Amino acid sequence: MLKFAIAGAGYIANIHAEAIHTLAEAELVAVVDRFPETAVKLQKKYQVKHYYAMVDDLLQNTSIDALVISTPNYLHFSQTISALKAGVHVMVEKPMAMNAVEAYQMLESSQNSSALLMVAHCWRFDPEVLWLYQQASSGYLGRIIRTKGYGVHQMWGPSGWFTEARFAGGGAMADMGIHALDTARFLLGDPQPDSVYARIGTYYKDFNVDDTGILIVNWKSGATSYIESGWWQPHSDGPEAATQLYGTHGFGQLFPTYIKDQTQVQNSGFIHPRKEHCPQSLYNDQMAYFIQCIQTNRIPCPGAVEGWTNMKVVDAAYESARTGKVISVD
Repeated sequence: MLKFAIAGAGYIANIHAEAIHTLAEAELVAVVDRFPETAVKLQKKYQVKHYYAMVDDLLQNTSIDALVISTPNYLHFSQTISALKAGVHVMVEKPMAMNAVEAYQMLESSQNSSALLMVAHCWRFDPEVLWLYQQASSGYLGRIIRTKGYGVHQMWGPSGWFTEARFAGGGAMADMGIHALDTARFLLGDPQPDSVYARIGTYYKDFNVDDTGILIVNWKSGATSYIESGWWQPHSDGPEAATQLYGTHGFGQLFPTYIKDQTQVQNSGFIHPRKEHCPQSLYNDQMAYFIQCIQTNRIPCPGAVEGWTNMKVVDAAYESARTGKVISVD
């Protein structure tokens, strides 16, 4: 049985703790959080043996196989590096880091470690996303020319560290836009970015991070992705990670999920709207995949390369919004 620890004890940490709890191959043995009153709730709920204030204290005092990092973004880099150097497998929440420079160093550290690094781009494990991926991969839609996707919260948004640049790095683009970005890239077969143009701003709340964004990514495959990001938006044409694919032979989309060509519509069979848009089962499947990678010593996908690539696009988006220029991505 694999021994797990979780860094962070907030909302998403509890989701990951539940995923570990449901899997027979894993045991949650430790939680790390700077606030004991937050950690004790997770400890009691899942009967976790150990509590530490710092990841380094955990690594020095408790033997674990894997660490799930669910802390604010500014901690992802240091906690990941420490765990990988200790030979501990890591699944780090998105965004992978504060920027692409940190992400690349995390990638290098994973390549020099005996441990694996996975980035929690959860929508790659959604049954509807996987269904559309299979249709697109089969060639049914022809060559995909463009995509349109959404990473938007309607009439609400996060608070706390999410809204402070020093802790989060970016706002809605880094928090929500990255979901739509990674989903589009996955459905396209993970092409490399060529150039990025973006308009990003803060209009709905008094934050020092963005709450509104439009992103256009030109991929080296020849496809173009249009992505909307936002918090507190009055409307969105699709829920989180909803994506449309426009191909030379047909059209496909998520939520509601179906494909069509000139003569017929093929429904996916999934109910829309579903009861929960982000169900626990999504995270259970993600965790099961991470465990399978550890057991078979297989580099995860999404891993460090996928997380770093997304961060390069996000960095380019912020640079484009700042300068008003199209930014080339190496």
